[in-house]
Amino acid sequence: MYSVPPEAPAGAGHRYSLHGPTMGSRYSAVFYAAAAVDETAIAARLSAAVGAVDRQMSSWKADSDLNRLNSAPVNTWLRVPQALFDVLEAAMRVSRESQGAFDIGVGDLVSAWGFGPAKGQVDEARIKILASQAHRPASDVLDLDREHCRVRKRAALSLDLSGIAKGYGVDELARCLDRLGITDYLVGIDGEMRARGCKPGGQPWAIAIEKPVRHRREVMGVMELDNAAIATSGDYRHWVEHEGRSRAHTMNGIRRAPAENRLAAVSVVATSAMLADAWATALLVLGERAGIELARQRAMDALFVLHDGEGFREISLVGGVPADDAFAAVELASGAAA
Repeated sequence: MYSVPPEAPAGAGHRYSLHGPTMGSRYSAVFYAAAAVDETAIAARLSAAVGAVDRQMSSWKADSDLNRLNSAPVNTWLRVPQALFDVLEAAMRVSRESQGAFDIGVGDLVSAWGFGPAKGQVDEARIKILASQAHRPASDVLDLDREHCRVRKRAALSLDLSGIAKGYGVDELARCLDRLGITDYLVGIDGEMRARGCKPGGQPWAIAIEKPVRHRREVMGVMELDNAAIATSGDYRHWVEHEGRSRAHTMNGIRRAPAENRLAAVSVVATSAMLADAWATALLVLGERAGIELARQRAMDALFVLHDGEGFREISLVGGVPADDAFAAVELASGAAA
């Protein structure tokens, strides 16, 4: 167990910046607290928080709780850790509310396209078999028993939490700092971020939004976060070349193939990084028409970046209302765009 001196007051002005490896990426935590806090102890607690998430929810760790569930027999109840149960429950909810666009039951597709542990190895035969099979989203075949914290599969299913687990990890970083009495922070894992409080002088936390281009990192804009989280899904970080086409890592379970539409990236602002992560994935899968329409119906804060010739086109929604190019958003959502 680690502890932080109780004299660390909320809102104190000393700046700390901690980071470390996790989930195949890195976590970061920038916060303001008293100069007397035990920085090493805080770093250890942050690392332990995201490490626990990785051990439970990783597709890459053979002994993870997720893979234990993946290998469990059909129609057999399996007890799982509370955190994993909570993520599965949230995933089922977003799946239902997105008409199956967000689907954690695509583990076989992820692996077949070379995005799983056998990274970069596209399995042509497996792709053809999966494409020919009827698909039911995980929300149709998973039973969740909250009272006993257990899960049952009613059909063979390979679960993949890459569209929600990092977001949950970010929320765990935030909860860790909350428990330590730190109230001004910005935490993140890769492109998923969550902010609370502000910088000294009342300055808000500013988040750089990346331009969705491959092979380099370039800032497209800046967004201020006020006690909220942001997550981005896109086609520009992980992809494979297949039959002369570039196929990104986000899977469309309904089509049984990688998502393919005009969206280069979708960023969602939500109350938690877990929900922002899941909804960014869902909207990316839905595409520029259905995704924007659903975001409008749900009064979401979202930024859609579309491929437009050699460049990009942005459509921003605030509370579901087009913030900038209202006509373009309405046109796309109605299906009238070319």
